[in-house]
Amino acid sequence: MSAVNMAEWSFLTNHAKALLCIANDPGVRLRDIAAMLGITERSAFAIVNDLAAAGYVVKEREGRRNRYEIQHHLPLREETSRERTIGDVLDVLVGTTGGDGDRVRRSGRKRGTAAERRAVSR
Repeated sequence: MSAVNMAEWSFLTNHAKALLCIANDPGVRLRDIAAMLGITERSAFAIVNDLAAAGYVVKEREGRRNRYEIQHHLPLREETSRERTIGDVLDVLVGTTGGDGDRVRRSGRKRGTAAERRAVSR
């Protein structure tokens, strides 16, 4: 298979790629997701909204920006996944450590919400 043919398809959907962007940086901006995926900001917005509506991502407002929390414990949507979770996939693709280096618990929560973390740090 030539390199040209390989570039025509990908193993991961844009939804999965957006989830990886969020896993790497929970404070990532929609414009950055769009740039990394080579899509419009409007498409990135729709994808993140799909992930939030499905419960895979929880959006929380921090000042003028959104911060995202992945719900690692939720199962994949595919029937062939054999009870795999979002966290299982992220473990393989990028690891599941938080921005401060702490391991994210299987529940998908990392030591409280952002508001709880801010309150403790004050």
